[in-house]
Amino acid sequence: MNSSDPILTLDQIAVTFGKQQVLRGINLQFERGKTVVVIGESGCGKTVLLKLLVGLTRPTTGDVIFENKKLNSLNESDLIALRLRMGFLFQGAALFDSLTVFDNVAFGLRALHRLKEEDIKRRVRQRLQDVGLSPTVEPKMPAELSGGMKKRVGLARALALDPEVMLYDEPTTGLDPIMSDVINELIVQTQVRQPLTSIVVTHDMKTAQKVADRVIMFRSLARLGSGDPQILFDGPPAELATCPDRRVRQFVEGDAGDFLNHPE
Repeated sequence: MNSSDPILTLDQIAVTFGKQQVLRGINLQFERGKTVVVIGESGCGKTVLLKLLVGLTRPTTGDVIFENKKLNSLNESDLIALRLRMGFLFQGAALFDSLTVFDNVAFGLRALHRLKEEDIKRRVRQRLQDVGLSPTVEPKMPAELSGGMKKRVGLARALALDPEVMLYDEPTTGLDPIMSDVINELIVQTQVRQPLTSIVVTHDMKTAQKVADRVIMFRSLARLGSGDPQILFDGPPAELATCPDRRVRQFVEGDAGDFLNHPE
């Protein structure tokens, strides 16, 4: 596989749930080692995009291609093997409530049965250290953690398997401005420490400006004409503020504009 080839490709993707179409005509390639931030209003299909990339959602039409493999053509064991090459930080961290912090981070490593327990302990402690958490947090239960600490534990768990692709679903949602910047800084540091292909779904423009090499903006199909493209912007974050598309500038600036006059 040529290192210049995209690691992930979406080819003519459409997704429909019942009578509601969420994505249509999506063609995207994700370059290795880059951080792509996906923005857009609620309900425009951002989280569905992430689920497509790990095979949790199947496209109604089109193909999701990881390297040269179409996800639709993989059997369940091959799909599981592919997912082990990806890390996923869920919006709510999705920690196991009945497990300690240590056991949450160790969960995937133990499931693989590849490492001795002493090696797992070293890996868990290193990943917690990478996200700014000391060994004193290891015996705590998720209910004892703040929202920001849960996010950091979730990130440590995702990074424990040394993924090639890292997916972030609204990593700063529900956090105060300081902790949001901590998470953003961790995303940047992770990329420096262990170059990954990272895809970040967010509403937070500070996140987009701080972590992105490239920004993609989606529009809800309910607010588009039948022939309008769903992707309004695809480029470097520095060009967002001067994008000729008024809808992009309104989103970036947080300007309601005529939104209330054109409800979904």
